[in-house]
Amino acid sequence: MSVRHLVNIIGLLLVFVSIAMAATALGASFYEGGAASALFASAGITLLLGFIAYRATKFEGELTAREGYAIVTFAWVAMAVFGALPFLISGTLDGITPAIFEAMSGFTTTGATVFTDIEALPEGILLWRSVTHWLGGMGIIVLAIAILPYVGVGGMQLFRAEVPGPTPERLRPRITQTAKLLWGVYVGLTGVQIALYLFGGMSLFDAVNHAFATLATGGFSTKNASIAGFDSAYIHYVTIVFMYIAGVNFALHFSAAAGRLEYFKNEEWRFFTFVIVGAGLFLMVSNLMAGSYEFTLAGVEHAFRDGLFQSVAITTTTGFVSADFEMWVPAAQGLLVTLMFVGGMAGSTGGGIKAVRVLVLLRHTASEIRKHLHPRAILLVRVGKHTVGEGVLLNILGFVSLYVILVLFGGLLLTFFGMDILTAVGASAASVGNIGPGLGAVGATDNYGWISDPGLVVIIFLMLVGRLEIYTVLLLFHPDTWKRQHAQGRGDARTVRSRK
Repeated sequence: MSVRHLVNIIGLLLVFVSIAMAATALGASFYEGGAASALFASAGITLLLGFIAYRATKFEGELTAREGYAIVTFAWVAMAVFGALPFLISGTLDGITPAIFEAMSGFTTTGATVFTDIEALPEGILLWRSVTHWLGGMGIIVLAIAILPYVGVGGMQLFRAEVPGPTPERLRPRITQTAKLLWGVYVGLTGVQIALYLFGGMSLFDAVNHAFATLATGGFSTKNASIAGFDSAYIHYVTIVFMYIAGVNFALHFSAAAGRLEYFKNEEWRFFTFVIVGAGLFLMVSNLMAGSYEFTLAGVEHAFRDGLFQSVAITTTTGFVSADFEMWVPAAQGLLVTLMFVGGMAGSTGGGIKAVRVLVLLRHTASEIRKHLHPRAILLVRVGKHTVGEGVLLNILGFVSLYVILVLFGGLLLTFFGMDILTAVGASAASVGNIGPGLGAVGATDNYGWISDPGLVVIIFLMLVGRLEIYTVLLLFHPDTWKRQHAQGRGDARTVRSRK
């Protein structure tokens, strides 16, 4: 593990962050009191320190897999620390911990906020929150590895650490091309959503902010009431569609852009879509039967829209709100809690366990039940045409176990800071899943501003671990990660050259 390598790559990433800050400052300069000066100052500080760190530690060669995991983790921490500067310099937040919380929530696309009055914030601060979402959604790491090969540093390890777990389909064998193609699809979809919002009467400022948050499955809004602040069925349906798009594997979107519709061939996509539509219909029916909506044509449409909206928002971990679901019947709330653990598809910007892992787990459970009935049968777990190997199955079982343990342990820790059990577990699940709104005092219409600094630190850690899919961060706490490897050829110490 080379500290020089870590500092060098993180310094380069901070340069990118400073460029994003400067671009945000330019946008804020069109608004009086938009906090442009605070953003320019933050960009200057970040650029100076990032450039010095990069130049002082410049090296040639390859990164090891261990360094890849460490760089990804410490890069997210560094981005959150420097991303907190605009909040502190503008005076919108006066505490370091809440400022880092807000930045980490943005970069991890969680969407939890400590602000109590969103609409009172300067335009520049609102835009910066959305930009952190947009960068974190696709991953600033992927942006960096599109450039790293040209400065003499292999980036394959960074990509592997940024997208752990079941790997999405390879768009191209070259990592640089893959990163560029992913960003191309991402930018294109963002532009389309902005245009559709403008067509629906949304202002350019609101359209940009909400498109950034939607495609990143983030959830930061410019309104206190979130998307519910826009009394427009058109805007709600546009948001539903793009939240769903953001929760789908971007490799499938690229194939569609190239003229190959492969959605229906993908079993994970079919499962993901079935969960969202089925949950939306259940929420509609349960709320209609409970009398939460009028049994008229307009009332049924409203119930359908809100049910589908919250089903998509929670499953994809976007966290937008179109209705106060804490007022819904317990069955509806229970389903939403279950959806928190599903998450988006592998290769999407969504968080959570991921739909493919849930699908494999369900298939494995069904297989185990059948084995009790047919002890001598050889039963294989399949997803589509592919057989899930024992190694992959064990990895998924381990991940899901760690995920649940982390949610429960996080909830337990939060109870030590004065939270009731419902709020603590809800906040923990929402943070690990990068969802944002939870239950209890951190529900659909609440915020995290009342939580003490120690409690915020716990949630910051949960957001980070959840965003990087647990293993990436927890590996850094294993002693073997930091031991020097003398033997050559070991899998965890070998380097992988990125092909150009």
